[in-house]
Amino acid sequence: MQFNDEGYIVAVRRYGENSLIVNVISKEHGLIGGFVKGGGSKKNVGVYQIGNQISFEAYARIEENMLTLKTELLAPVAVNFMSSPAKLAALSSLCALCLSCLPEKENLERFYYYIDSFFQLINQENWITHYCFFEFYLLEYLGIGLDLSECAATGSRENLAYVSPKSGRAVCRESGEIYASRLYAYPHFIVDKNYFPTPREMADLLKMTAFFLSKNFFQTHGLKFPRNRANLLENLDL
Repeated sequence: MQFNDEGYIVAVRRYGENSLIVNVISKEHGLIGGFVKGGGSKKNVGVYQIGNQISFEAYARIEENMLTLKTELLAPVAVNFMSSPAKLAALSSLCALCLSCLPEKENLERFYYYIDSFFQLINQENWITHYCFFEFYLLEYLGIGLDLSECAATGSRENLAYVSPKSGRAVCRESGEIYASRLYAYPHFIVDKNYFPTPREMADLLKMTAFFLSKNFFQTHGLKFPRNRANLLENLDL
């Protein structure tokens, strides 16, 4: 088994005296983990950092064996997170969700675009927006996406204002007003592809995605919701 790909490092742990196990979210093969001989040496300290973009050759004698990786640093993206606690919190959350939710060695298709955008646009003023899009489309990738096309109660496509935590469907303002405190805010900026939402809109979106990820993925699979994600809103500038 052998293939070449590129992607972003999402986890690193030491293996033996001088080697590493590295997890990568890759363009064509999704989440992979592999052994990097000598990766823990001093000369590689700046390479194997969470967030860095690498290219790699992966190989194993048989498919069941752990992959061995030969890597090359494409971009030292990790440095873009170091001076911002908020960016580090978002990076930690994204990595935790990828490690928990994404399948191994499976092409992520269009969903990889949202991961790539987060890393590539981290120095933009609206970088948090790209994290929000990542979480929203993670729901869709996992098969638990929301139905935001019309009101669940009336079928109307007008004045959509809420999302039901029970059904994951949109609710119009007229039908949902009296239950507003129990509903989530409708994410207009996601639907409209507006990359400059207000902080309130982003905070509302992240509260909603956290709920649906926890309820419809982590609880369903008997998994614990990642602490790095659970604490995310406390660490963002929203």
